[in-house]
Amino acid sequence: MPTVNAKDGCPINYQVEGPADAPVLMLCNSLGTNLHMWDEQAAEWSKHFRLVRYDRRGHGKSGAPKGAYTMDMLGNDALAVADAAGAKKFNWCGLSMGGMVGQWMGANARDRVIKLVLSNTHYYYADKQPWQDRIKFARDNGLAKLSGPQMERWFTKEFRDRSPGPVAKVVEMFTATPLDGFLGCCEAVRDMDFSKSTPTIAAPTMVIVGSKDPATLPEHGHEIAKMIKGAKVTSFEAAHLSNIEQPKPYTEAVLNFLKN
Repeated sequence: MPTVNAKDGCPINYQVEGPADAPVLMLCNSLGTNLHMWDEQAAEWSKHFRLVRYDRRGHGKSGAPKGAYTMDMLGNDALAVADAAGAKKFNWCGLSMGGMVGQWMGANARDRVIKLVLSNTHYYYADKQPWQDRIKFARDNGLAKLSGPQMERWFTKEFRDRSPGPVAKVVEMFTATPLDGFLGCCEAVRDMDFSKSTPTIAAPTMVIVGSKDPATLPEHGHEIAKMIKGAKVTSFEAAHLSNIEQPKPYTEAVLNFLKN
């Protein structure tokens, strides 16, 4: 897969598939996963779009310098990928952290974003303590010991029981994440505040929520939708990684929004 160097030289791994003349759709993964979290969607979406997936700084095959990272840094990383892929304009679909970077894109790269999908995400954490606790636990114990509690937050018990394969794939991605990358991204999420910038987003936006999501509560998504003029909300019966828990409805809903 190709890589592009970010402003500070950090290599960012990305992958491009789909017709060269199709509109571009960029995908952005959640904390503790990599570009393969979109595998269930990629086959269908790449029939209609030039699909650009990448590993966020600190994840997958991208570089993982010591943090802290910032949302400005992560947003500029994504723009470097877009430039390298030849995407002057693009649609964006991001989940969790990917939705946070998407909000940065919508506010700071307004001339480049066509449509936005902000999935299972938030815009500001007033209470920093849960992130401080997660950072400390991960630093003291490593990501393997954090993976169990994370999967309980990311998937409903029903899904974990009936779909051990997809859950195991996410556990593998999570535990393979470099610790410095995970910590740096946690700090970026802890410190973000899009309360003033997200209301400036003008791109047509769909906000996706999981009705059983304990990580980014459904009301967080509804708050984001109220901040963006004309935004619509789509809800799935899922926890945090709704694209994996409800792959077919998720794939179809995003495709319908982007193409119509």
